[in-house]
Parts: sequence; structure tokens; C-alpha cells
Amino acid sequence: MRFAMVLSLGMAVLLAAPQFARADDTPEWKTCISPTNTGAERLPACSAVIDAKSVTGRKLAGAYCIRGNDRTEKGELDAALADLNEAISIDATYACAYVNRGRVYGFKGDYDRAIAEYDTAIKLDARMALAYNNRGDAWLQKKEFDRAIADLNEAIRLNPTFAKSLGNRGDAHYGKRDYARAIEDYSTEIRISPSTEAYLNRGESYRESEQLDRAASDLIRLFKGDNKGARADYDKALLYDPTDAASWNNRGQAKVRSGDRKGAIADFKKALELRPDNANARAALAKLGAAR
Repeated sequence: MRFAMVLSLGMAVLLAAPQFARADDTPEWKTCISPTNTGAERLPACSAVIDAKSVTGRKLAGAYCIRGNDRTEKGELDAALADLNEAISIDATYACAYVNRGRVYGFKGDYDRAIAEYDTAIKLDARMALAYNNRGDAWLQKKEFDRAIADLNEAIRLNPTFAKSLGNRGDAHYGKRDYARAIEDYSTEIRISPSTEAYLNRGESYRESEQLDRAASDLIRLFKGDNKGARADYDKALLYDPTDAASWNNRGQAKVRSGDRKGAIADFKKALELRPDNANARAALAKLGAAR
């Protein structure tokens, strides 16, 4: 397990507002389709649109699709699946709904069904970089690294600044132990959209390729950085995979750096419960005076 494997399990589709916007749109509809709003803002607005039956056809499918996405982000996977099923029953040619339904199956661990959903989305819209990214991510979860790389290559060809695809391709190269290519992808990802995850992943790739000074540089950069953001990353990873010992350990490290001793101890103990051979968690507990 890598030092910083945050489960992405694909990215969601939100509607581009200009595609559906009209001067006479209701405030609820405008809030529902706005990609700049939060899920907490969109979800009740989309529910209001659906309940009022104020739109039909592709627009109604869009409201269900967006609500399904926001329920997915809350971890309400069965409710999300019901919304996305409804979106597809309204408009079976709507690629958005298949991509978002694929994410739900991914979070449920059913990667074969997720891939089938992305297959359909790509048939409907062969230029949707997000569908290729998500299918590549599903192949990655199945450890079919060459198939993942093929899809991620296409996602990046369609959208060369797609940072998440670059990170996912880096993960696939890492899985193949091709650390030079992994580092190249993570470095490009960092130039486009720097994140805790990308620095951790590049640092681990440097470590695996015995470039220890560079590994230390990336990790030190993080230890001086955004611990709150790092904790949020691991919170999300653990929401979907509470058996990931590495994420428990990594969140514990972030809590130590932010001064949350009690929370860090709890996380390190959970990491050891899941993986008793986790030397990092054991050493951290000893340093905190809570050795097991």
C-alpha cells in the first residue's frame, strides 16, 4: 500500500450551466445546475425541481443526475443509485447519468459494473475525458494497470490539463513499478493542480526509486503545509474504505501535526488493529507515549 493512496474512484459529472440555462429559469433550477454551488446548496434545490415537476426530459434527468452525484458525495449510495436509475429511465442517452452511476458502483466495490457504465457513457460521448478517466480508475482498482493506462492516455489526450487523470496514470505506473514515469505524471499533476495527495505520491515514488533526498523534500514540504486539507483527504478515503490501514496511519500523522494528540492516538491504534505489522503507526504511538 502506498503512503498516500486516497481513493478517488472516479470523478463526477456536473452539468455545465449554459447548456441548460434560460432567462426564465426558476431560482431552484439555477441553483441545482450551478457547478460553483456546494452539494449542500444543490441537493435541496434539485429536490425542489424534481418535486415541483417544473422541468421534463433531459432537464429532469439532469436534476436527478446532479442529486445522485451529491448523494454519492454524502455516502448515501443506495439513494444516489435510485436517482441515477431514474435519470436513465427518463433519458437513456444521457452520458452524465452513466458516469455518475459508475462512480456509485465503484464506491460499492463493483468495478465490473462500474466499467460497464463507463463503456456506455463513452459510446454515447466518445469525447468525454471524464468517462475515460473514471474507467481507467476502475481498471486501476482492479490492478489491470495496462488497461488503466490506455484509458488515462485517452483522457489526457482529450484534456491535457486534466490533473486527476495525470495522477491516476501515475498510480498505474507506480503499480507497475515504473517509478520514473510515475514521478513524471505526479510532477505534471503538481504543476497543474498541487495537492497533498500528489506530493505524497511523488515522494513515495522517489523513495521507491531510492531518490531519498527528493522524497524527503516532498514530505517535508507537506509537513509544513495544509494539515487540515490532508485530514479532509483521509476523511474521505476512510468514508469509502474504512479498512485502509495506510489512510488511518496517514490521518494520524496529519492530526499529530495539527496538535490533535487524542485523535492521532485513536487513528494509529486503528491502523495497528488493521495491520499489526505497521511499523510507522507503532513508532508514532511510542513517540506519543501510548505504545501498545
